[in-house]
Amino acid sequence: MLLLEGSCHCGAARFSVRSHTPHPYMHCYCSICRKTAGGGGYAINIMGQAETMQVACGGLGVYQAPGTASTPGAPSPARRHACQTCGSALFITDPRWPEWVYPFASAIDTALPAPPERVHIMLADKAPWVRVPEGPGDVHFPGYPDEGIADWHRRHGLYLV
Repeated sequence: MLLLEGSCHCGAARFSVRSHTPHPYMHCYCSICRKTAGGGGYAINIMGQAETMQVACGGLGVYQAPGTASTPGAPSPARRHACQTCGSALFITDPRWPEWVYPFASAIDTALPAPPERVHIMLADKAPWVRVPEGPGDVHFPGYPDEGIADWHRRHGLYLV
């Protein structure tokens, strides 16, 4: 397992979490990720063990999105945590998977390993101005893929014990 340490832009919020799956491979283009985490029209989540999560900060804001273009009116149970001072997106928690926490790769200060491929998801919701890479290491999905983060890491021999 790799200890991941992260922080917001202003330094008011810091966190650490242990992860079996530290490769930032999945780029999410849904309107929620695009608007709350920014950066190229997508956000990249990785996964850590919630029981190892430690947070030190002056204040976290929590946002629960009302839905996306593909699921209007259906509130997301996911909770997006951000620094209340600078607004940096930090991590997601979700009561459907209480054993996991999903830090944004953009908030991680620890050097992350480069993935062997990039998985582009929620392309049905991407902004029209976004150009999605289409090289040999790029895989595309209009929604969520069937393969989860742990399964992807295992398939590529990257799951850390």
